[in-house]
Amino acid sequence: MADASGSERSWLRDQGSKVARYHGVAVAAGTVQGPLLVVQASVVAWVVDRLIAGQSVSLVALAAVLATVIAARASLQATAQWAGANAGQAVVEDVRERLLARMAAIGPPGLAGEHSAALASRAVEQVDALEGYYARFRPQLVIATAVPAIILAAVFWLDWLAGALLLAAAPLIPLFMALVGMGAEQINRRQFEALGRLAGHFLDRVRLLPTLQLFGYAQRSIDEVASAADGYRRRSMRTLRVAFLSSAVLEFFASVAIATVAIYIGFALLGYIAFGPAPSVTVFSGVLILLLAPEFFQPLRTLSQHYHDRASALGAVGPIRELLDQPTLDARVMTPELTPGHIEANEVGVEDTERGRLVGPVSFQVQPGECLVLWGPSGTGKTTLLRLVAGLQAPTTGRVRVGGDGGVAWLGQRPFLVAGSIADNIRLGSPVDADDRAIRAAAESAGVTAFSDAMADGLDSDIGERGQSLSGGQAQRVALARVFLSQAAVVVMDEPTASLDGPSAEPVLAALSRLAASGRTLLVATHHQAVRAIGSGVIELDATLEAEG
Repeated sequence: MADASGSERSWLRDQGSKVARYHGVAVAAGTVQGPLLVVQASVVAWVVDRLIAGQSVSLVALAAVLATVIAARASLQATAQWAGANAGQAVVEDVRERLLARMAAIGPPGLAGEHSAALASRAVEQVDALEGYYARFRPQLVIATAVPAIILAAVFWLDWLAGALLLAAAPLIPLFMALVGMGAEQINRRQFEALGRLAGHFLDRVRLLPTLQLFGYAQRSIDEVASAADGYRRRSMRTLRVAFLSSAVLEFFASVAIATVAIYIGFALLGYIAFGPAPSVTVFSGVLILLLAPEFFQPLRTLSQHYHDRASALGAVGPIRELLDQPTLDARVMTPELTPGHIEANEVGVEDTERGRLVGPVSFQVQPGECLVLWGPSGTGKTTLLRLVAGLQAPTTGRVRVGGDGGVAWLGQRPFLVAGSIADNIRLGSPVDADDRAIRAAAESAGVTAFSDAMADGLDSDIGERGQSLSGGQAQRVALARVFLSQAAVVVMDEPTASLDGPSAEPVLAALSRLAASGRTLLVATHHQAVRAIGSGVIELDATLEAEG
C-alpha cells in the first residue's frame, strides 16, 4: 500500500506540472501576505505602545497605512484563490477529457465488467475530487511553510525565546496531523467505491421499476436503496470525523503554544522573568509578538482545513489511473485496407471460463452491399458473432476486420429511445447535426412517416421516456430511421423482428428490404423466414457451433 500511495502522489505531482503557472501565482500571492501581515501587526503594536505611553497618534496616517495594507492583502488573497481555482479546474478538465477518451478507446469489450453508473461516478465525482487538491491544498502546502517562516524570523528578531517557543510547537502540529490523517486516503477510496455501488444499485432499480412493481417488490427496493444510502451516510460521517479530528489536534497544540507565549510576555513585562531576553521585552515588542503568534499558526490551520482535499484526491487517483492505464482489447479492426463495407472474419471464436466455447471458430467474408443472414437455433452464437463484428466484444481466437473507418450501425431487438421527439431520436443516428430534410428522408425510408404524419406534431411529437407512446413495431422503425440517417457502411441487426407480431413486422420487413437495396452491407441474425429471404447469403449455425456458407 505504501508503494501504491507513493505512486499516486507521484501521479498527482505529474498532473500538477501542467498547471505550474497557476500554482506559482497562487503560492506567490499567498506568500507575499506574510511580510504584509508583519507590517500590519507592527503598525497596530506601535499604536498601542504610543497610546500606553500617552503620546499622540495621527489617525489619518494610521488609517491610510492600515487601509493600504489590508487592501493589498485582500487583493493578494483574491489572486491566490483565482489562480488556485483555475489550476484545479484545468486539471479536472484535462483528466476528464483523457478519461472519456480512454473509455472510448477501450470500448465496450474492455468496459464490459464495469457498471455504467460506476463509470459515470468515476468520470464525475472522482475526477471532481482532484480539484480541491490543486485549488487549495497544494498551494497552501507551500504557503504553510513560507509564511510561518517569515513570521518566525520576525519573532526571533524581537525575542529569541518567544521564537523558540513557537518553533518548538511547530513540528508537533504536522506530526499529529499526519498521524490522525494516516489512512485517510483509504477511507476516501472506500467511500468512492461505495458511491459507485450506490449509483449502480439505484440505477438498476430505476431501470427495473415497472417489473418490480408488477411483482410487488417496489417497496422492498425502496427500503434497499434507503439502506444503501444510510450506509453511505455512515461512511461519510467517518470521513468527516477524521477531518474534524485533525483540525482539533491542530487547534489544541496551537492554543497551548499561543498561551505559553502570552504567559511569557506577560511575566516578562511584569518583571517576573529575568532569563535571556525577557528583561528587554517592551510593550511594542510584546504586543507585536502576541499579534504574530496566532498568525504563525493560521496557515497551518488553513492547511488542516484543506487536508481532506488531499485525502479525497489520493482516494480518487487509484480508480482513475486503473481506467487510464487499462489496455485496449483487439475487438475489431477498422482498416482502410479493405473496401468500406467489406467484412472479413478469420477463425474467430469466443470462449468463456465458466460456460466454455460460445461460438466458433468461424470464418466468413461479406462483400460490400451484400446481406448475410446468420441462421440457427438459440445458443449457437449468432448474437456473439454480431457483437464481434460490431466491436462490442473481443474474440478469444482469430480476428475480425471491417473495411473503412465509418463505424458500424447496430439495430437490436429492443431499440433504445430517449425522452424527446421522434426527430430527436432519429437524429441520434447522425454523427453530425442532420437537417430536417435528411431526418424526413430517413423517416420515410424506414416507414416512420406512415404513423408520425397522423400525430398532431408529426416528427416533432413527443414519445416519452423509452418511447412509451409507441408500439413495438413503431419503435423499431424509429431505430431503423437512425440507421438510414447514419453514414455507417455496415449495419448489424440482431433479431430485428423477434418481438413483433405479423401486422407490426410487415412495415419493418419492408424497411429492411429498402435498407438491403440501399447498397449497405448487412449482417442479420434472425429466426424469421421473411428476414432470411432478404439475405443474399446465409451462414447456418447448428448446435455444434460450426459454420458453413
